Amino acid sequence: MAENDRHARRRQERIRVIAIAVLICVAAVLLAVYGIRAVRKHLAEDELASLAEQTWSVAEDTESSEEADVPSEDSGEQEEPQTDPIEKLREMGVPIPEKEVDIAALQEETNADIYAWIYIPDSNIDYPVLQHPTDNSHYLNYNLDGSKGYPGCIYTENYNTKDFSDPNTVMYGHNMKNGSMFANLHKFEDSEYFEEHPYVYVYTEKGLLVYEVFAAYVSSNEHILYNHDFTNAREYGSYLDGIFETRNMNANIREGVTVTEENRILTLSTCIANRPENRYLVQGVLLNEG
Repeated sequence: MAENDRHARRRQERIRVIAIAVLICVAAVLLAVYGIRAVRKHLAEDELASLAEQTWSVAEDTESSEEADVPSEDSGEQEEPQTDPIEKLREMGVPIPEKEVDIAALQEETNADIYAWIYIPDSNIDYPVLQHPTDNSHYLNYNLDGSKGYPGCIYTENYNTKDFSDPNTVMYGHNMKNGSMFANLHKFEDSEYFEEHPYVYVYTEKGLLVYEVFAAYVSSNEHILYNHDFTNAREYGSYLDGIFETRNMNANIREGVTVTEENRILTLSTCIANRPENRYLVQGVLLNEG
């Protein structure tokens, strides 16, 4: 009887040792997976930060080269003065950042799906904008270098063209806990920040687009482009009316800004922590149409 008890205890001890070994192996695998994901995330964030820094340094170099290329007064032929869209924006009182983005170089050297760049002053939002040709959710889950995981990218879906000619262009980005990607859209919840930061800058191959922020509010998680036909003027007008009629204490609507179905708008969308049924939207109207 005692011998049987000893055998039983030994079996239990072996089972316990095996179970502990299995748990240690599982924990090691989970830690390795977590570590790989963390490394990928940091690498992706570092790459985005590096690209953003380069757009500012390029601006300084370009400014110097432009000064060097000013024609002298003695150069015979006089060219007809051309309308400068940037100068027109300045005349409207819009500050122009000392920033230049080479979209073609980004496509060639970084990712062919990059087609624009978004910048909002006094925020972390200074990123390339991408659109995957076939998979609308691709850049929700993949980084610039093709690795899977966070932070993903700022992106649009192929419901939108890439020339910003649609009535409503919708951009998406994660609400990252560390404040990266579109997390700083939530700064617009503060009425003072909303009032003091009226512009969103979008750089494209053809030039700079400037949007005046007219609304920031909590919305449902509906798919905006799928649920609204913005090519229908009446439906588009009704959609805009609904924004300006928002009566929510947490909504900010800019007074004195008129937006009609003849305007083009930009919608920036991100998540709200612990509220999967909602999205936070920041919307701007294009100032330099055409």
